[in-house]
Amino acid sequence: MKRIIAVCLSIMLIAALLCACGGSKNYKDGTYTGQSQIFKGDEEGNGDGYGVVTLTIKDNAITACEFQTYEPDGTLKDDEYGKVDGEIKNEDYYHKAQQAIKGSAKYAEMLVTAGNPNTFEDNIDAISGATFSYDQFIDAVYDALSKAAE
Repeated sequence: MKRIIAVCLSIMLIAALLCACGGSKNYKDGTYTGQSQIFKGDEEGNGDGYGVVTLTIKDNAITACEFQTYEPDGTLKDDEYGKVDGEIKNEDYYHKAQQAIKGSAKYAEMLVTAGNPNTFEDNIDAISGATFSYDQFIDAVYDALSKAAE
């Protein structure tokens, strides 16, 4: 019986030590900007570009976040995204592009709701119509957090 208790206590001690060393980082208070790599989307160029995130950390929690996506040439993806020569030439394509922009904005909201910079990715799911932006967002957040790590 004593041996079983000793083994159980040893296992609990090892588990506690592993949890304590489990990669939790501390982050400095401040506002940090991160940028993703330039991603290649599909064959038609849908999803090409990169994302930029600006997040604020206070007391080791993410308290504010903005996320924007850009074309590979640096053009902001905004209400013009999906137009050709300033015109909506393909209604479906334009609406799909705008849906991606709206979905992308939700990632920043989810990050603030998650709050914890050490486990944020567990609380952010890809949004249908903005899946390319998801990868850009995660990449940009990690870049910003690397600048904030103590």
